[in-house]
Amino acid sequence: MIGNKFNLSDFDYYLPKDLIAQEPPGLRDSSRLMVVRLDNEEFEHCKFKDLTEFLKPGDALVINDTKVIPARLIGNKDITGARVEVLLLKRLDFYRWEALVKPGKRALPGTRLIFGDGLLECRVLEGTDYGGRVVEFSFDGSFEEVLDRVGVMPLPPYIRRGPALADRHRYQTIYARLAGSAAAPTAGLHFSPELIKDIKDMGVDIISVLLHVGLGTFRPVKVEDIRRHHMHAEYYEIDEQASSAMAAVKSRGGRVIAVGTTTTRCLESAAGSSGTVHPGSGWTEIFIYPGYNFKIIDGMVTNFHLPKSTLLMMICALAGREKMLRAYHEAIAKKYRFFSFGDAMLII
Repeated sequence: MIGNKFNLSDFDYYLPKDLIAQEPPGLRDSSRLMVVRLDNEEFEHCKFKDLTEFLKPGDALVINDTKVIPARLIGNKDITGARVEVLLLKRLDFYRWEALVKPGKRALPGTRLIFGDGLLECRVLEGTDYGGRVVEFSFDGSFEEVLDRVGVMPLPPYIRRGPALADRHRYQTIYARLAGSAAAPTAGLHFSPELIKDIKDMGVDIISVLLHVGLGTFRPVKVEDIRRHHMHAEYYEIDEQASSAMAAVKSRGGRVIAVGTTTTRCLESAAGSSGTVHPGSGWTEIFIYPGYNFKIIDGMVTNFHLPKSTLLMMICALAGREKMLRAYHEAIAKKYRFFSFGDAMLII
């Protein structure tokens, strides 16, 4: 097809493994920042703390204030003792969750799994249409307190080390508020308290919305025609204050700049055709790929994303596939650090 590209292979690139960041930078805002302009072909290179140089009074940064839960559980089958791993994705009610279980063949309906020497147990109820499981937990006291004792932070599989105590802090934004995510909104990891203050002091609004990051954000695309990919639903909330603040930004000619792909999914899910973000909550399955017409955002802060991922497709929809792949190739040549603990990009 002429124009938009819909083949999965069109969103592939080669990344040397040594550029996949295994640890966060020493200081949050000391990571590198590549600036991609929507109106020209040149790329700029600076530090993330220089973000203020590209913002203007009257603009708004919109952040996702979801909080990552220690969603990774490592335990055993109750009868055989075989090791299992559970990743919590979506809470269905007080006791039931949707989850990914590895290995799945050990998690047939009726299987009981034990974690933390019995502090937490679950029973597999049924499978899901994406290969996951619905599990029902049993525990004493508060689930959140038990999970905090038993669970570990769900670092992505390309982090080739075990979990560390520091991950509880560094795999979490400084403004995380409401627990519920199975992964961090990683573009927000670069913000320090000092940088947030500087941004506010220059007359740029910081507006909070919520999207709990789940399977929809990191589920791999397995079909060659990307239009056949189905996103897993993720929960979002936008309150009246955030909606009104974004309307005010637009009315005064300011720019709405989303911090991350999760914030973008949240805003674009709630935006009407006129560009108004409506307050409310719900589940979004929005899939943004080239050809999509953005309704609300004027720019985005984001990390460098996996090849063939829906996140890469989203930023290609914003800035153009050819330009984004050229930017990625330049980032590789200049040895930027990639993925969750890596460097950042500003598309504006």
